Amino acid sequence: MTGPRPQDWLLLGLLVVLWGSAFGLTEVALRSFSPLQLVTGRLWIGAAILLVVVMLRRRSFPRGLRAWMFLSAMAVLGNALPFFLISWGQQVISSGLTGILMAIMPIVVLFMAHFFLPGEKLTWRRIVGFLLGFGGILILTGPEALARLRGEGAALLGQLTVLAGAVCYGVNLIIARRSPRLPADVTAGWVLLGSALLASSATLLSGEPWPVAPRADALLAVFALGVLSTGLATVVYFRVVARAGATFLSLINYLIPVYAVLFGAVFLGEHVAGQSLVALVIILLGVLSSQGRLPVTEKRR
Repeated sequence: MTGPRPQDWLLLGLLVVLWGSAFGLTEVALRSFSPLQLVTGRLWIGAAILLVVVMLRRRSFPRGLRAWMFLSAMAVLGNALPFFLISWGQQVISSGLTGILMAIMPIVVLFMAHFFLPGEKLTWRRIVGFLLGFGGILILTGPEALARLRGEGAALLGQLTVLAGAVCYGVNLIIARRSPRLPADVTAGWVLLGSALLASSATLLSGEPWPVAPRADALLAVFALGVLSTGLATVVYFRVVARAGATFLSLINYLIPVYAVLFGAVFLGEHVAGQSLVALVIILLGVLSSQGRLPVTEKRR
């Protein structure tokens, strides 16, 4: 398998922005909606938009039991289950601790890909790169966030749910890479529809009352999550997996915290401490080291 091309890095960067913005939008949406309601809303919005696009482009209907089995598995492990787990966990643990726990995902993918994905074998360069990235995350979030790993009660349960969500994402990346090749918008649309149906069932069974007068900012946050962080992001996700592989895409959990720090510094005027700068350098070195080369231009055949 050839190394990632410049277009792959651009798509990965777009996905970093789309998913990196989801944490803040989720906090706003939770002011009026429960985690289950939030997940259900964003999935239906994303699915509706993508399926309209699929119909307008006259895409073929997925055929065969194997294709539908993979789509169903990705609906559960790639959206419905981790969306709920992480949203629930964010209610009781800090964003810094969430970032540390989510950084486990690339390491999960690194080792699973070695056994299940031809062409994505484990190498010392990749191991060192991924460990550098994880170390950078620990420095970036600070020892205070790491100290909270020894929680009890609800805090401990919140940590376990976020960790379980990260593992779901890792397993889903392997499944997505092994799935039958379909256009990215087709795969994304049907996966989101399946996820939305699952989330709706769980929401109805929970019996949670829907807010009578939700806040306007919460409604806008759910809409933005559905269109951008769910609909568009899912299309980009499947395109990157097909083009560059699961191991490459898993680096996103190291790059999202980098985006968060830079966004806060550039647009919110937040001060970036020397510790954060060191962490960013370590993370970026780890990302480049794991790929074994700098981005190269695609050779024409």
